Amino acid sequence: MIEKRKLKLKKFYFHPITMFFIGILLIMILSLILSAFETQATYNIVNTSGTDLIPKLVVVENLFSYDNLKYLISNTIRNFMGFTPLCMLLVSLVGVSIADGTGLIDIISTKYVRKLSKYQLTFIVLFLGIISSIINEVGYAILIPLIAIIYEKEGRNPLLGIVTAFCGVAFGYGVTLFVGSQEVFLIPYTKAAANLIDNTTHISLTSNLIFIIVSSIILPFVGTPIIEKIISPKIPKYRRYDKVTGKTLQTSEIMLSDIEEEEQKKIAFEKNSKIGLRNALITAIIIILLFIYMIIPNLPGSGLLLDMNEKIYLNQIFGQNSYFQDGFSFMVAILFIVTGLAYGIGAKTLKNDKELIEKANNSFKNIGSIILLIFVYSQFLAFWKQSNIGLVILGWIASLLNNLSMDGIALVAITTILIAFAGLFNTSYTTKWIVLSPVVVPMFMQNNISAQYAQIAMRVGHSMTCGITPLMGFFIIYLSYLNEYNQTKEKPITIKQSLKFVLPYFSIMLVVWLLIIVLWYITGINIGPHVKPTI
Repeated sequence: MIEKRKLKLKKFYFHPITMFFIGILLIMILSLILSAFETQATYNIVNTSGTDLIPKLVVVENLFSYDNLKYLISNTIRNFMGFTPLCMLLVSLVGVSIADGTGLIDIISTKYVRKLSKYQLTFIVLFLGIISSIINEVGYAILIPLIAIIYEKEGRNPLLGIVTAFCGVAFGYGVTLFVGSQEVFLIPYTKAAANLIDNTTHISLTSNLIFIIVSSIILPFVGTPIIEKIISPKIPKYRRYDKVTGKTLQTSEIMLSDIEEEEQKKIAFEKNSKIGLRNALITAIIIILLFIYMIIPNLPGSGLLLDMNEKIYLNQIFGQNSYFQDGFSFMVAILFIVTGLAYGIGAKTLKNDKELIEKANNSFKNIGSIILLIFVYSQFLAFWKQSNIGLVILGWIASLLNNLSMDGIALVAITTILIAFAGLFNTSYTTKWIVLSPVVVPMFMQNNISAQYAQIAMRVGHSMTCGITPLMGFFIIYLSYLNEYNQTKEKPITIKQSLKFVLPYFSIMLVVWLLIIVLWYITGINIGPHVKPTI
């Protein structure tokens, strides 16, 4: 009798770098096919200086064409060097590495973070991620590496910290505690689109303020149990190694050894650490006050970080050419560097510059793999944008919205879902609203829904799918850091697996966001001071 043996096929994993190379090839083939069928879309954009609609025609570009191949090859270096997420990440890492090297992050973790329960820590990380969108996407570049370090020091899995920070920023993008860069992008096009129906419409800077404040508080309360109850058990186990023996330590052993070591050195260390923390706090306050002074206009020597060519203050601070917005990552790095040095000098953990640089280098030890991944990804994203496929899909969705014949709750819900769907293929906050506002805003106003509430639909729709598409530029920081802290190097964390980590958060938040926007419409509660969902 022949014994039947079952052959177990090993799962085959493509490294993310390989997948992005394959993605580039697929984009090129798809562009060839779609351009052969003359795939195109037409949409209108509204002139922000008037009330005229400007028709636009966009066609899918064949990336195999002579001109496009020449363009893509000649712009390879420019695509990489001008890739904003990489620049922001490197600048942020400089500050974080110095603060970590001087021991500042260690002492903050020991004295303050360790006192928090895991639910409190998760809530804080999600909340910080959500409100970070007041200044575009800085949360991805600053929070993800910082939270990974803190989670590792606390004996928690850094992968969970990375997922938590990413979920907070991505699925809460556009809601914060005060008006910010989103208003600069949204309001001009909302107002211009509203003027097509009523040229007396006024869109104030605070027209969405109540909605974004309440939402930024609701989301972390909902997100915390999702992270701890659903996502945390699915994250691979993380093993810590003793630096001397090389043996694996369990979390409880880490915590016990840390506590014992602290007790032994407490008498000698406590006094110096208090001095260091005091120095760091005083320094941080001074630096922050200096930065604040730099964004106050019309004072002696002030306004250094403002674009004084703009008349409106919000545009001066968050506009396209704002020095504050462009330099914010560097400002945070400066804050980390100076406070870290102040702590190191006061706590006597900083012996000399060579030791500090050696410690700071730890954050950059494996940066080569991250840079290689980002290099390939930057080309992948450049090929996608050059193909115009995402923009054509966005134009189709604008046409679909224009032909909707519904009102009330159904109109609000379907519009939000279609905006969310568009975000899977075109992740630019500004581009989406330029194309969709001339359709969504007049349609809402004709159905007795305010133009200000149309902005809410845009915010919510963007946040729903921002973290679930690899086409979102800052997704690569999330994916890079997952692999940076992945302990099974022969089994890299793939694009598919990275998306599976956030899938429960995305699925539940999709429902939560729909409930929030629909219930707000039904109840008629103000979305801003003296601004209701309906006209």
